[in-house]
Amino acid sequence: MKHLGSDRFWFHVLGYSIIGFCSLLCIIPVLFIVAGSFTNEEEVIRTGYSLLPREWSVAAYRLVFEVPGELLHAGLISVSLTVIGTTVGLFLTAMTAYALQRKTLKYRNVISFYIYFTSVFSGGLVPYYIVMVSYLHMKNNYLALLIPLLLNVFNILVMKGFFASLPEEIVESGKIDGAGEFTVFRRLMIPIAKPGLATIGLFIALAYWNDFFSSILFITNQNLITLQYYLYNLLNKADSIQQMTQMSGIAVADFPKETVKLAVTSLVIAPILIVFPIAQRFIVNGVTLGAVKG
Repeated sequence: MKHLGSDRFWFHVLGYSIIGFCSLLCIIPVLFIVAGSFTNEEEVIRTGYSLLPREWSVAAYRLVFEVPGELLHAGLISVSLTVIGTTVGLFLTAMTAYALQRKTLKYRNVISFYIYFTSVFSGGLVPYYIVMVSYLHMKNNYLALLIPLLLNVFNILVMKGFFASLPEEIVESGKIDGAGEFTVFRRLMIPIAKPGLATIGLFIALAYWNDFFSSILFITNQNLITLQYYLYNLLNKADSIQQMTQMSGIAVADFPKETVKLAVTSLVIAPILIVFPIAQRFIVNGVTLGAVKG
């Protein structure tokens, strides 16, 4: 017994050590980014990055917030896309997954194969652009930012596995009471599937929040650019702004080019760092339960 207790102790020590080491590998780069964004540009160039700012400076953030109206508008576009896209996408994903999980659905295997096939072989970027712009007329359109990310094959498969892990007796009891498929889905399955829905909802929200590829392809109207695309443009303009400051007689080190990149990165990841620790319990439960049956 003592031998077993000792083995368990060292197993826990080894396990926690590995987890702690992996956690540090994830946390330390974030600390470097945040600390670097509050460091003087000249200090970053001369000595590199550190876990704590050596010379405090908010010059990078002053440059990022130089036009607060544009930044706020881009942020509102990203927030609205994330909220609307997550709500609609989660509903469509749950409905699709539940329908494909039902054995009574005709041709469900064919439909499942078709959905999975699209994740393995895509039509390519050029046909995708032609369909979206020439046929669906989604150039400079809010829907061009919303529709492409509504459904994701991985999310459907995870949610399908989650519904498959639930007892079939739940559906049968609802049918006995006279409930239809949609009533069973809305009244019985959705409340039980909250951990899975929370997990998939977070995945969808992150996809919308981090997306700037759709803006690059379909958006030229400045009133529709997202926060990520706005910050991406800001980084691209850094070189030209630096050249202008040099022509004006300002020292290169006075222009916070490197720290602006770190400040932009900090702003983008800040909401993720806030949401993920809160939602981690749902992520673990949702992914684990969704993997029980596929």
